[in-house]
Amino acid sequence: MNTLENLEYTVLLSHFKELLKTNRLKYTRQRELILKTLFERNEHFTPEDLYLLLQGTYPHLNIGIATVYRTLNLLEESSMATSISFGVAGKKFELANKPHHDHMICTCCGRIIEFENDEIEHLQLRIATQHHFTISSHLMQLRGLCETCQQKETPSKQEERA
Repeated sequence: MNTLENLEYTVLLSHFKELLKTNRLKYTRQRELILKTLFERNEHFTPEDLYLLLQGTYPHLNIGIATVYRTLNLLEESSMATSISFGVAGKKFELANKPHHDHMICTCCGRIIEFENDEIEHLQLRIATQHHFTISSHLMQLRGLCETCQQKETPSKQEERA
């Protein structure tokens, strides 16, 4: 079970401050605002998108893109955040404080749709049991075209996929 699931922000911030201390890093307002933004927004962010959002929201805050990258990597390494890899296009991050869920990722526009399905979870456990395998974690990512991108496709492309 995710130990960060449904934590209040103050408790999460306390964990974050302890993480910084353990890694001999200073607590700064910039680092806290990265965490706070991830907490308050139910989105997946590239480091660049998060950086631009922070600059726009807090124009007087002196924050560098390197701080965003380092903080996101620290959060991911400590399992406080998770990421979805887009290969050479980089990663998108989210805070790991939600119940387990899986992702559908549009290969055209990059839209990420989160979903939960108990049947899939039970099936994975049954398959693992059949193979005498103990699951420690899993990551399901379904890649394809979202509804909007399917509607934008030309009829010839739709026929090719059929």
